[in-house]
Amino acid sequence: MKINEVRQLSDDELEVELARLRRHLFDLRSQSVTEKLEDPAILTKARRDVARILTVQRQRELAAAGK
Repeated sequence: MKINEVRQLSDDELEVELARLRRHLFDLRSQSVTEKLEDPAILTKARRDVARILTVQRQRELAAAGK
């Protein structure tokens, strides 16, 4: 997910997407322990997507506090 796509989401959609990605990351971690992943880079991509969402949420929080 690109940063432009994340910025277009509403606050509620960000919360839902964050929960989905965290669950997906948990599943990937457990899958990597029990069996081999087809593409180990998926873990990195999922972590970066979570970080992007958290960054946008924090930016919006700071913008709202500044007003």
